Amino acid sequence: MEFKDCLNFANENPMAWIATTEGKQPRVRAFGMWFADETGFYFQTSTLKDIVKQMEDNPQIEFAFYQPDDSSGVMLRVTGEAEFIDDLKMKEKVVEDRPFLKALGITPQDQRLVLFRVAKGQAHFWTWENNLEPKKIIKFG
Repeated sequence: MEFKDCLNFANENPMAWIATTEGKQPRVRAFGMWFADETGFYFQTSTLKDIVKQMEDNPQIEFAFYQPDDSSGVMLRVTGEAEFIDDLKMKEKVVEDRPFLKALGITPQDQRLVLFRVAKGQAHFWTWENNLEPKKIIKFG
């Protein structure tokens, strides 16, 4: 497996579970990934969400994508450091790509709109078949 396999899997299964920490307490929640490409995995959120402060305090995050099948499915786990992105053109694109943001009254200039990505890290695929084998780590960035 290569990084492009990770990108394809994430784009085909964009619902992720993201884990952060708050002090010593782990926090996990479902998140719809915006997109993934050779520059990383991109997400959008709001300053109204606890995840922003959690990533400011500790940018190390992990997230997983899952594709069910007839047995136990396939999971892609990714770990890395969240980077905040303050780019007006990207914010214009996310508002265009995600109509629910407009419905919430969010514009590209809205200070509540937060973009972040993980551009460097490592990933691995999990299946029932490889469950007990050593992880085949895919480094990126």
